[in-house]
Amino acid sequence: MTVDVTETITQTIHPAFQLLRQHHVEALDIDVYEYKHKVTGAVHYHLASQNDENVFLVAFRTQPMDSKGEAHILEHTALCGSERFPVRDPFFLMIRRSLNTFMNAFTSADWTAYPFATQNKKDFQNLLAVYLDAAFAANLNPLDFAQEGIRVELDEQGKPVFKGVVFNEMKGAMSSPSDQLYHQLAHHLFPTTTYHYNSGGDPKDIPDLTYGELLEFYQTHYHPSNAVFMTFGDQTAYELQEQIETQVLHKFQAGRTLHSTPEQRLAAPIEVTETYAVDAEDLKGKTYHVLAWLLPEASDIKLRLGMRLVEGILLENSASPLRHYLETCGYADSTGPFMGVDDSNFEMTFYCAVQGSDPEHAQTFKEGVLNILQEAASKPVDSKMVDSILHQIELHQREVGGDGTPYGLSLILNGLSSAIHHSDPVHVWDVDAAMEAVKEELKDPMWLSKLIQTYLLDNTHCVQLTLVPDANKSAHEKQLEQARLDQIEANLTDADRAEIIANTEALNKRQETPDNLELLPKVGLEDIPAEIQIVQGELREIISNNHDMPLHLYHAGTNGLYYQQVIVEIPDVVVQSPYFNLLSILVGEVGAGEYDYLALQHVQTAVSGGLGMGASLRSGLNDKNQISAFLTLTTKSLADRFDAIGLLKLAFEKLRFDEKDRILELLQQRKTRWQSRLSGSGHSYAMQIASRHMSALAERDYFNTGLGALNWLIELIEKIQKDEQAYTDFIQELKNIHQLLLQAPKQFLLVCEDMHSQTLVEHVQDVWDKVEFSHEPIELSTVRREDSKQDQAWLIQTNVQFCSAAYQAVEVSHPDAAVFMVLAGYLRNGFLHSAIREKGGAYGGGASYDGNACAFRFYSYRDPRLTETFQDFEASLNWLMTAPQLPHQLEEAILGLIAGMDKPGSPAGEAISACYALLHKRSPAFRTQLRAQILAVTLDDLKRVVEQYLLNHKAVKAVVAPFTKREQLEQLGFEIQQVN
Repeated sequence: MTVDVTETITQTIHPAFQLLRQHHVEALDIDVYEYKHKVTGAVHYHLASQNDENVFLVAFRTQPMDSKGEAHILEHTALCGSERFPVRDPFFLMIRRSLNTFMNAFTSADWTAYPFATQNKKDFQNLLAVYLDAAFAANLNPLDFAQEGIRVELDEQGKPVFKGVVFNEMKGAMSSPSDQLYHQLAHHLFPTTTYHYNSGGDPKDIPDLTYGELLEFYQTHYHPSNAVFMTFGDQTAYELQEQIETQVLHKFQAGRTLHSTPEQRLAAPIEVTETYAVDAEDLKGKTYHVLAWLLPEASDIKLRLGMRLVEGILLENSASPLRHYLETCGYADSTGPFMGVDDSNFEMTFYCAVQGSDPEHAQTFKEGVLNILQEAASKPVDSKMVDSILHQIELHQREVGGDGTPYGLSLILNGLSSAIHHSDPVHVWDVDAAMEAVKEELKDPMWLSKLIQTYLLDNTHCVQLTLVPDANKSAHEKQLEQARLDQIEANLTDADRAEIIANTEALNKRQETPDNLELLPKVGLEDIPAEIQIVQGELREIISNNHDMPLHLYHAGTNGLYYQQVIVEIPDVVVQSPYFNLLSILVGEVGAGEYDYLALQHVQTAVSGGLGMGASLRSGLNDKNQISAFLTLTTKSLADRFDAIGLLKLAFEKLRFDEKDRILELLQQRKTRWQSRLSGSGHSYAMQIASRHMSALAERDYFNTGLGALNWLIELIEKIQKDEQAYTDFIQELKNIHQLLLQAPKQFLLVCEDMHSQTLVEHVQDVWDKVEFSHEPIELSTVRREDSKQDQAWLIQTNVQFCSAAYQAVEVSHPDAAVFMVLAGYLRNGFLHSAIREKGGAYGGGASYDGNACAFRFYSYRDPRLTETFQDFEASLNWLMTAPQLPHQLEEAILGLIAGMDKPGSPAGEAISACYALLHKRSPAFRTQLRAQILAVTLDDLKRVVEQYLLNHKAVKAVVAPFTKREQLEQLGFEIQQVN
């Protein structure tokens, strides 16, 4: 409901702003206020909500016309000191001096945003002041540009090398095949607009960027007239605008506003072949095939929703015709990383893709996709399927998130693209009016079919990309970089060398100079809430197979949804089996009972938000040799749809193992997607490898979810495809695990609004009254596990390193666990961030205590170094023991920990987390005690723990690294493993 602005509310409007409208979004229970700054024209959207997690974001329209990375490097450099806060690193310093629930900055294709969130009002004022000044009054010191962006230094032999945080970050990012795929595709799909370029920066182009170009980009893009402000929470728009006006906007006059321009349309579809780097001899089955169409502007909300329906009809699940074709085509392992509508840019795009294929299948792929589209366009769409997709849209619209990203920030980011492109974000937040228009169109049974014909089949702006692996590309790119450095060296004069040395020394000096922390605001330990907020539930019982089973009931503000889970105690023999993880990918994805998998997919979409199976594993509270393990069966749905409860039971209890082709498809998909995610998670794998022998759970995870498990899966798939008996044995193993889980004790979890709980509890009781399973004793096969105690290096497809060193630590119930937690943040803040990121050039680095691995672990992320990083890990301990330490350092480490512990989740997420904490013996009393222990940690405690557990103890080292580092790693004494 949109309300006209009247004189009766003008007294609540800040005099510097004009209120354009207010709009209530019933499905989200928020009021949206749209304001315009009278002088600069800056737009402010305020999402008023009774939520104390307040969110702020300012975004700028940034449209780079090259791939030098100026937008991305500016995002980093703007956070390195400003007019009011002339310290070198206010962003990372404020992370430590804050109770924030989120702090970051983003560079997208055509916008740059600076968001934060916090529940503490004082903290909000502090962060707002720092963010506003960083955005609108950045100092942009040339030495910070050199540190964060790109510079030339001389190595120990006096030869030039490139350094810079973003340079190394993008080297790591662009080693991912999916990133290479996206940018190769965008290059052809967008021949003339900003999307043609890599806004993050291409490593081969970043060295071309000059400091002068960075300044010019800042001056032409970071102006209030080119900005969008968005806020969420229980503060008033007036008080927010008072700060924005007095701190920033009053200094500016009207400036330039950037507008997006439509792409020049292709006269005919094009077919292109590009390459990506693969450091392997066997290139078979590593090609990507993609078709991409450029659609009209995303501001056409009716078409936007219409194409979302088209996406649903074609791709929603494995029974949808296009997805079904792509999954069963026989010439590819999996669907590709980009599927369906992308409405985040000025103009929408539609993708479909496969991966794990070969180049010769390009024409077959194209013809197959077009045949499916032609068939879909030739007849009316099934009205039941349309209703199912509309159900999914409503479910997604109503769901209150906040478990990963703060809920308010998620809403803001959903609407940001529309605001950036001068269209209406309210249409994104409140789709009801547009849905009514869509439902009118749907009275024509051919409306969606016509959209397929018009925007896919008849659309000449279509690109078919075949991305093929190139075993020589990495070496070639290294040669090009080295040739460029050799050319620089050849042209260096003595004066040039002296200047490089002087700049390096100046940067080192700047990095070593302590910041004046008095210039920055802060919160302290006195601002921490006295108690941790833990959601309380009710314990009910239901009867299943004549036994009482616990049901954990939590009432929460779920906005008309319910979340239902079945919790199964996993026998230890199942926990240890590598086949258990494979069983989890079958539930909801293969058939069950009378449904084959295609029918089950249709039913899921119609009645639920999906079915899932996973596991919740923790190390024993008091014993690192024990594993606390629960299977989780999950579903969610609208509160007036109960069928999801019975469907979840059916999908688990009556799981079918007779769909061989489907099971092999799912295994191939798991393998291919796992392979494509490796380079983004290298630090996690490195830490897992380093701590693999430090607890029973750490060892289990290394063998079952680590890089070796990926190799095992690759070999298993190859074996069961060729050997019928091997496949039969594999299925029998899954059946045995399934029966053991059916036999195991069960509990139930239900999260919903109070008004719906009684009816839902009754449905859970009715559905689970009887469970069928075999009472026969069952034995699982044993899988041989071989591993040495040596330091390990795993080689993967990447351009950078991920390093880790781990020490044996204590169980989480031990009083020293709290000390280890504080120690991690203390070493990161005081030493590791500077040594590994600022000086070493890695994208990130730090330390962590892992209560499941019972380990204290150092790590680096997208790191250009090896030996020096391990030296820095050790040096951080010596720094703590020998260098003068300041009181604020301890307070900052504790603040960061408490902020993480107190971070709110979604209403449902908090309830689910509270339930699993109880199941794993992490009671509210235990969590409260741990919080108190953290608050009580002293500097003497940190030194004692370092001396007792770390100094003079040998760390286990691990590296995830490029294939080209094999020889160097062997020389350093690492046992070499590699991903197949």
